[in-house]
Amino acid sequence: MEEVSLARAKAHLSELVERAARGEPIRITRRGKAVARLTGIERQPRAVDLEALQALTQSMLMQPTPARSWLRSVRDDSRY
Repeated sequence: MEEVSLARAKAHLSELVERAARGEPIRITRRGKAVARLTGIERQPRAVDLEALQALTQSMLMQPTPARSWLRSVRDDSRY
């Protein structure tokens, strides 16, 4: 377990949270003494309901024009 000073933890909190989320516990110290531990939360992955997903995608309407054509027209119209 890595020890990090409180000042460094405040300066690099996002990085330390990412590391903790990946499973690396981090001990935070103040004046050389451990005061806190940063650990990730165990999360169980949720199963995907394939039938519900297929029903949702089949209920969606198709676009009248392909996305690339629409995007080109929007881009070209805005250019001039």
